[in-house]
Amino acid sequence: MHIIDDKVDILGKNKELAGHNRRWLDERGIVAVNVMGAIGSGKTIMIEKLVEALRGEVAIAAVAGDVVSDMDARRIAKTGIPVVGVNTGRECHLDAHMIDHALEKLELGGVDLLLVENVGNLVCPADFDLGTHRSVVVVSVSEGDDIVEKHPMIFLISHLAVINKIDIAGAVGADPDKMERDARRINPSLEVMQVSFRTGLGVDRVIGWMRGLVGEKRSHG
Repeated sequence: MHIIDDKVDILGKNKELAGHNRRWLDERGIVAVNVMGAIGSGKTIMIEKLVEALRGEVAIAAVAGDVVSDMDARRIAKTGIPVVGVNTGRECHLDAHMIDHALEKLELGGVDLLLVENVGNLVCPADFDLGTHRSVVVVSVSEGDDIVEKHPMIFLISHLAVINKIDIAGAVGADPDKMERDARRINPSLEVMQVSFRTGLGVDRVIGWMRGLVGEKRSHG
């Protein structure tokens, strides 16, 4: 019973701090997106493509979470946007406390969109609100077309699901349409987009979705 109580307390404190983060971002007119997905699903390349497409139109910054390395942070930094890497140590997810510290380190003056690349995991990140405004889950056909039904919670809490690498679906024996059906069955309000970040197929829809978030924030700001 004590273990359960401790867990509830941890999640409660995280939720409280997440609310603080969200208010802090709102005060500065910044819309934040939590980008979740397994290792190799395409989270980092999605951020790279968004920066490339929206450069000069939307000012972007990023937080790159990883267990130990700073590989993704260094890769994103090559795009020229402000980025801070967050190592979680043994934790398989980012939490609101880590994001609070990351916000202190980032230069966010004039930034419209903050992209938070979560740790490569489809389980733990679903439990921890970071204080972002939207959540995106990225999955790859190379993970198997049963990956969605195996991890329903992360799709239930997301606003957009991106099914990546559809150009190799035939080669790996996966059905992206099945993945989309599974995602919509789990969360009927979820937007689902099939893409290939490598070839560019369908990427314009993801760019449009992100552009729309910023436009909505500006119109209400």
